[in-house]
Amino acid sequence: MGKKTRNRAAATATAGENPRRPCPCGSGKRYKACHGAGDDVIVVRPFEGLAAEPDLVAMREFLPSATAALPVRAGGPVTLASVLPGASAALVRDDGQVLLGMQVQTRSGDLSTDLAGALAWARSAEPGSSLPVVGPDRRTSERLQDVLEPDTPLEPTVHADFAWWLPGGEPDPEAAAMLERANSVIMPTEAVTGPGVRGAYWVDAGSKAHLRWVRTEDETTLMAALARLSDQDGLELGEGSRYAGSFRAHGLLVPVWDLDREMHSSEWVGPAVAFAKRLDEAVAGLAEKPLTDGEHRAREVLAGKQITLR
Repeated sequence: MGKKTRNRAAATATAGENPRRPCPCGSGKRYKACHGAGDDVIVVRPFEGLAAEPDLVAMREFLPSATAALPVRAGGPVTLASVLPGASAALVRDDGQVLLGMQVQTRSGDLSTDLAGALAWARSAEPGSSLPVVGPDRRTSERLQDVLEPDTPLEPTVHADFAWWLPGGEPDPEAAAMLERANSVIMPTEAVTGPGVRGAYWVDAGSKAHLRWVRTEDETTLMAALARLSDQDGLELGEGSRYAGSFRAHGLLVPVWDLDREMHSSEWVGPAVAFAKRLDEAVAGLAEKPLTDGEHRAREVLAGKQITLR
């Protein structure tokens, strides 16, 4: 077993003995037609150990147009983006600015390695160039955990459109058409932040609004705490909200609430802060008091509202 594989063993999962089952990477393909085609190891939680983990997951999975300064340990500044023109893995602007894309196509089993590979390419690339995808020839032994400040979170800026793709000047007709197409599919999104609240985002999906909240707790612990709150009628965010379920993304659980679309995103800050306090208390109480029969039943109901994205 190679060193790279050994180092990842504790954070990986494979498809077992059945090559016909869905690939654990979430592509929707059968394992034998995806990562089972080679010896790549699938890292289920690629950003584990980084304070930036919840926002990395959000930028990868559901933030439409967002940028953030990447807290690199060395080298010049790097901007992380939810998506770049052409879904590129990286690009270097004419002025030398480096941008990395989160929402990219990849066959690798470790998104952290892919991002580190894209960064390594960008630091040696010529201004005005772009990297469509991180192929095997661009991957290195480094991961994001090797190049980022581990205790520094991201501070994403959520944009209303993709105008930041083409800074300065009037775009030519082709670029203007590209922007118009990209902007037409954006769902209005805002960060919901406050004491104890991180990785939570309000989104207007058209017919209703949602709050999606990336949590970093162990799934077993988080589900038990949510079940306790549910049994106590404390799972909602308040009037105009309904707990809809949760999805798994890159090893983390993301609870989702349906919200009253008429209420502004800022009106959910207070309820989110209050819920975060209730959840912390529920988590702390699990060590002293195991789940009751009613809470176990509530957990089974919540488990039936889960899906896996990655």
